[in-house]
Amino acid sequence: MTMRRPTVVLTVAALAVTGLAGCGGENWAKKCTTTGTVVECAPTQRPQVKEVTGELLDGGKYDVAQERGKVVVVNFWGSWCAPCRAEADDLEKTYQDTKAKGVSFIGVNSRDDKDSARAFERGRVTYPSLYDFDGKVALKFDVTQTSTPATLILDRQGRIAVALRAATTYTQLKPLVEKIAAEDPSNRPATALKRTEG
Repeated sequence: MTMRRPTVVLTVAALAVTGLAGCGGENWAKKCTTTGTVVECAPTQRPQVKEVTGELLDGGKYDVAQERGKVVVVNFWGSWCAPCRAEADDLEKTYQDTKAKGVSFIGVNSRDDKDSARAFERGRVTYPSLYDFDGKVALKFDVTQTSTPATLILDRQGRIAVALRAATTYTQLKPLVEKIAAEDPSNRPATALKRTEG
């Protein structure tokens, strides 16, 4: 099993390069700045996340539209994923240290049974997760989600500002979240303004 892991990781990493293409086929990440596994988009380059709804792992419904006005950190994970286990503490610490700044976290769990996913979360993270066994919710975030773990940071207008294509750490994630949280909440791209005015 361990002999196969590097091959699997390389395959997933290769797919992740093309995995940020939207449903319409246009790879919005090409318009943004990529440094290693981190994609950062200027406000005029950010794709708008459309309707994202789903069932929470612990019951109830989630609608990303209810988070408008907040920065939303979206982490894609699975209990079967060793790097997900490694980054869980860093995600939780970042959540605790930034939630007072209007930051919300949501997990997206895939390819798990609910019991395994709940057991994984217990004692690790306090924010909720969507149950997304077949990856349909991930597609709604305007990404073809092929890498796990991965993390998106949505700005206060619900646009993808940052995409992290691999496991993250507190020292990497927290500054990125704080940077987006510190932006002027009225910062909208010119195209959005024209649509609103027209």
